[in-house]
Amino acid sequence: MLFIFDMGGVVTKPDEMPDFFNWLNLTPQEFFTLCTGGSSNIWNAFESGKLSIDGFWSAFNQRSRDMRKDIPEVHGDIYRQYFHPELNAGTVAVIEVLKKKHRVVCGTNTNASHYAIHEERGDYALFHETYASNKMGVVKPFTAFFEHILKAEGVRAEDAFFTDDSAENCAAASSLGIHAVRFTDADSLFQEWEQWMK
Repeated sequence: MLFIFDMGGVVTKPDEMPDFFNWLNLTPQEFFTLCTGGSSNIWNAFESGKLSIDGFWSAFNQRSRDMRKDIPEVHGDIYRQYFHPELNAGTVAVIEVLKKKHRVVCGTNTNASHYAIHEERGDYALFHETYASNKMGVVKPFTAFFEHILKAEGVRAEDAFFTDDSAENCAAASSLGIHAVRFTDADSLFQEWEQWMK
């Protein structure tokens, strides 16, 4: 069997980065509205690898100037200062048990900055393979994201399991026939998949 884990909010604890948004003088909702609105979705472009780190922040700066004058201009890789994810020990324990008998991979929406930080920390070493949106050129919840993983792994949808803290992403996986479980906590996930750990 193939088990696919989301990274943020599942393998790592939610990192809301309040200091990051305070520095920008934006709420998280305002930040994502700025990034996803208008004529193009620069956040999806960033997470699918179509925009580099510099390209994303350049586009962000242009949009923020048009939106409000109190948003500071961003230079360099600002995520380095504010993104400090913490592993969820319970989820890591589930992964370690599953890996003894099954193929376990990471399927994550991420950008070049977040990817580099996780890689440097060794977080992706928990998995047999990592499928990252910025490397694949497609993001969840597009079904092409999951189809890419299934094809690369040579696994049928009915032989794959997926967990994510996003209901939308779980619904997309389920639409292909993947067994999807919305993540709430590691204990609940263990109970959902206990039969596969014996």
